[in-house]
Amino acid sequence: MAEPEQKVPQAVEPGVVARLVADVYQLYRADESGALADYIPELAAVQPDSFAVCLATADGRFYGAGDVATMFTIQSISKPFTYALALADKGPAAVAERIDVEPSGEAFNEISLDPVTERPRNPMINAGAITAASLVTGDDPADKFERIRRCYSRFAGRELTMNEAVYASEARTGFRNRAIGYMLRSFGIIDSDPDEAVDRYFRQCSIDVTCRDLALMAATLANNGLNPVTRERALSVALTEQVLSVMTTCGMYNAAGDWVTTVGLPAKSGVGGGILAVLPGQIGIAVYSPRLDEHGNSVRGVAACRALSKRLELHFLHVTRSGRTAIRAAYSVAEAPSRLRRTTDEMAVLAEHGDRARVYELHGDLLFAGAERAVRAIEEQSGELAALVIDLRRVGEVSEIAVHMLDELQNELAVAGCRIAIVDPDGKMGHLVSSLVPNDPRGRVFIDRDTATEWCEDIVLDHHRPADEPACTSIPIEDHPALAALSPDNRARLAKDFEVRTIARGEVIARRGSTRSGLYLILEGRVRLTFEGADGHTHRLVSLSAGMSFGEIPMLVGTPFVNEARAESGVRVAVLSPERFDVLTEKAPELKLALLERLAAGAYAQMDAAVHAIAVRGGDY
Repeated sequence: MAEPEQKVPQAVEPGVVARLVADVYQLYRADESGALADYIPELAAVQPDSFAVCLATADGRFYGAGDVATMFTIQSISKPFTYALALADKGPAAVAERIDVEPSGEAFNEISLDPVTERPRNPMINAGAITAASLVTGDDPADKFERIRRCYSRFAGRELTMNEAVYASEARTGFRNRAIGYMLRSFGIIDSDPDEAVDRYFRQCSIDVTCRDLALMAATLANNGLNPVTRERALSVALTEQVLSVMTTCGMYNAAGDWVTTVGLPAKSGVGGGILAVLPGQIGIAVYSPRLDEHGNSVRGVAACRALSKRLELHFLHVTRSGRTAIRAAYSVAEAPSRLRRTTDEMAVLAEHGDRARVYELHGDLLFAGAERAVRAIEEQSGELAALVIDLRRVGEVSEIAVHMLDELQNELAVAGCRIAIVDPDGKMGHLVSSLVPNDPRGRVFIDRDTATEWCEDIVLDHHRPADEPACTSIPIEDHPALAALSPDNRARLAKDFEVRTIARGEVIARRGSTRSGLYLILEGRVRLTFEGADGHTHRLVSLSAGMSFGEIPMLVGTPFVNEARAESGVRVAVLSPERFDVLTEKAPELKLALLERLAAGAYAQMDAAVHAIAVRGGDY
């Protein structure tokens, strides 16, 4: 009983990219040059005007035009996938003892071996493909072919089937391939029955696919061997690189040089009219049109791939700006300070010495070339730096060599007295823990750049703060700057109106939208004011420390708190309640006026610091 015909959905996406694909399809639709393959009778009977162009991205999106659901046999496009299975079964070293990886310069069905190695020159010609088929493991011939079929199906994301009519036609007329099989057996390249290996090769070439199937198979190769739709691993990363390498040099037969020059993509063609091309990391392309040129490649397929490569700038040797530099931005902490509001003395130190700490924002995929440029740029300035931040939040993939280079840079600079902070919330560097020791020479790992910048500022201050001016961490209320301009009597008098409170770390002092609850003078510890960002997360607006204040605007204007105030550490504050503040208007207006002047100056400085921090980096938290 015949199996029901599989229904393959039309994979056509609306929009800009779909129109680009459709434009290329229309450009070559009228081209009727070339001829059908006639040495296999069933291939000569296909509809000659069939034409389809399909593109699949490495994250599984499809765009197609034309006969994207038309079934045709995979033919020689099967070769890289059987080669991949042989590599997985036997290992690269064992396969290399039977198949070379050099371009042949001969016809794909030439009955010959390399005169020096006495091996097939590559797995993309028939001699190499038959050898690869013989290396596939299994319990018996049926099981070996079933493993090949399942391998192709993993790449295609659906169960593929063999076309019995085409297989019978190939088996009936494939005398040249049988001759190749016996030649391979006579030279000891094939250890088993050559007829069995050749029959398996006929069967793999007779598997039915659509243009959509080929596009997804190409996208799976582009995605390092992981099917982007099913998320099933079809091939390891290392073997994917080897298969794509051979496709680059040998996949288009005698036209491989012209193909690499004009298209610049690893590819494989088949006499069934299909072409599969891959841009690693980005997309897979498939074209189907059965009329062939003198090399056995689809005429419209080659033309469409050339057009797509040129229009979409897909040539794998095309160097983009992101490929030339990994550094998105670089600046000192003096140019872009943290959101910790510093004292006047600290700000003066940072203004003078802030260029000794720098922030480097990296972006894109961090491979060797990008890592080399970043490391070189940092090393050129490292002699002037006490600390630096490397921000990886905009980085995609981080290669093993890039991780090694950044780790070595960290060790190198630590010896020179420069410490590194890594901003890596996703753990791309593999540093899953961070030292909490302030002076740890290995540096720190942070989840946001603002906190890392603050860490750098602290290092600069430790290096350059005058020895007779230690950091102010605790003050009595009488020494708070809000009261400093008052006479000793008035200062003592006003201090009595404040209530001193101790607040635990993490406790909310004032919630966003709450009514005025007092004027807060910070005597010890730190308070963080936060806001809700456009990304839906809570971000630091500013951190305040001893000698600073908050709550002025709600007290002066009567509006609710626009930011949440939370104890960043254990905090001691002096609070002037709204009731006592209002009483000053009646009983000591001159005292209130003096206090307002000091509060206005402090509020302006605080607002100016917050605006400056946001202006430097906009919405980039």
